[in-house]
Amino acid sequence: MLAPKKVKWRKHQKGKMRGRADRGATLFFGEFGLQATECGKIMSKQLEAARVAMTRSVKRGGRIWIRVFPDKSITKKPAETRMGSGKGNVEEWAAVIKPGRIIFEMSDITREEAFEALKLANHKLPIHCKPIAKTGLNPQTKTAAPQG
Repeated sequence: MLAPKKVKWRKHQKGKMRGRADRGATLFFGEFGLQATECGKIMSKQLEAARVAMTRSVKRGGRIWIRVFPDKSITKKPAETRMGSGKGNVEEWAAVIKPGRIIFEMSDITREEAFEALKLANHKLPIHCKPIAKTGLNPQTKTAAPQG
């Protein structure tokens, strides 16, 4: 699973998830992508489960990019612990997602295969997302149109 090697601060505050994504909202690497439509946190286990579902769906074909990284620590206190005595230990890592953020990108496969794989990945995530494609796609081959 994804987790940072080193962090400046071990425990984070929760913070607010308001507004739209100010970066990472356009397709950069691939032709197809999975774009978030609501705010939320995606844990590293959920990201890995979605990636595995996509990879199995395309039978290890095509290319996949993960555009988010879980760098926010999530802490939990042990069960049956009294109130107080500080913040709990770091249990997992999460990526904070705002609407418009691209989570996954894919290329080198057809549009139908990509959208089916992205739909399967969406079922593994706790937030609602939509599959998107670059606008300049050739309808005959369903791949990216040549540039230039």
